[in-house]
Amino acid sequence: MPEPEPEPEPLTVIREAERPLVPFPGGATYRTLIGDDNGAGVSIRIGIQTSQPGYATREHSHPYVEVLTVLEGRGEAWLAGEPATTVPMEPGVTIAIPAGRVHGFRVLGDRPLVTYGIHTFGKRIVQYQDPPADHTQS
Repeated sequence: MPEPEPEPEPLTVIREAERPLVPFPGGATYRTLIGDDNGAGVSIRIGIQTSQPGYATREHSHPYVEVLTVLEGRGEAWLAGEPATTVPMEPGVTIAIPAGRVHGFRVLGDRPLVTYGIHTFGKRIVQYQDPPADHTQS
């Protein structure tokens, strides 16, 4: 007798408005869509970060690739120690930050910077390079 076919995986639906909003010190908020608590069977973490004018991340790295797409606002991102890598961030720009590379970004202008981020691992792992200052965090 043939083995029964396994049940297909269910469709996972996540509604942004139903996900918790986490404040970051320094003027940003983060809403995890997939990852940490609702992995949906995938080993990635996806979220939306809204960073207020004047916000800057602390320089940090992740042991996996991070991909950021700008949805709204303006900013700039960089790889630490490499001034030639500074990239303007504006709607339609996507950057892929290599695993283990120290990086940061900051908001430019007077509007919030909204980014859609993908961490290629199910949990957020961050190695900060320095202690937090009053105006920075990520």
